[in-house]
Amino acid sequence: MFKHLRPSIRAAIGLSILAGASTSVLADSSKLTVISFGGATKVAQTAAYFKPFEQSGAGQVIAGEYNGELSKVKAMVDVGQVTWDVVELESPELQRGCEEGLFERLDPAILGDTSQYIPGTVSECGVATYVWSMVMAYNGDKLKTAPTSWADFWDLEKFPGKRGLRKSAKYTLEAALLADGVSRQDLYKVLATKEGVDRAFKKLDAIKGSIQWWEAGAQPPQWLLAGDVTLSAAYNGRIGVAQKEGANLKISWNGSLYDPEHWAIVKGSPNKALAERFIKFASQADTQKVFSSQIPYGPVHKQTLPQLPADVQAQLPTAEANMASAQLVNAEFWIDHGEELEERFNGWAAR
Repeated sequence: MFKHLRPSIRAAIGLSILAGASTSVLADSSKLTVISFGGATKVAQTAAYFKPFEQSGAGQVIAGEYNGELSKVKAMVDVGQVTWDVVELESPELQRGCEEGLFERLDPAILGDTSQYIPGTVSECGVATYVWSMVMAYNGDKLKTAPTSWADFWDLEKFPGKRGLRKSAKYTLEAALLADGVSRQDLYKVLATKEGVDRAFKKLDAIKGSIQWWEAGAQPPQWLLAGDVTLSAAYNGRIGVAQKEGANLKISWNGSLYDPEHWAIVKGSPNKALAERFIKFASQADTQKVFSSQIPYGPVHKQTLPQLPADVQAQLPTAEANMASAQLVNAEFWIDHGEELEERFNGWAAR
């Protein structure tokens, strides 16, 4: 997940959002280390959350980045030397880390009225910060006929050329089964069986020679623009950024796989109270409006969408039309089966 933006919104926003913040807090040089996935997402987070939080007088944000490795968090907690305060996490890592005691329990009261958040986005150890989608993307300047499904993605005769896929079992196996005719409703039921996994890999075998694997979110739009691939799985935000910059890249939302990203506080953070203030600040409708204006990832606060222009709303995974044919990534499934499936996938991809 992964994404480069032109920072365009610099005004201080919502200074009254942060209850209890005062200049005296800033005076003691409070510093909060917030770790996210970097790229264009971090640029948007800086404009929407990091800088306005500092301007509110709460404290200084030291923004870092990583690739979602839970092992780094675990190492800090295990030795009792916690240098990260707030981390951005995918759903399985949040759940797994919560079960392993790597995160502080989140008091939902700090968020205010939790009914104002999309269902399932406030949990025991974290709160979702945005919703993103893995979508199928293509270059509108190069294709006269628009692909409309993962079955089209697999159709090398109708759409000749290379295919971009993320180098991981997660998302790739789901796309393979959707391409093979499995319904969204039955997707994880099928994938939970040996026969279903075999079926997914057999489907991947059919296009293996045409796959160009990507590991960084910036690669799919680059490859599509260069003509290196005809179709690619991609993070919707990366495509949205390229569109903002004038590229005629397009998205097929049918069969998209959506997933929330979450904020969590590392267990033993020396700045827990300030971390809670930051999470509250970044979870309000006004700040999320700025974030979604910068990069087209869906807000989780229900009052945000109505504040956004119609053309921005249409680009978001949480738009009604885009959600209609989308599938939520099953975090519990990947917690239970992720390790074995990634091991099999890596062995298959290496052959």
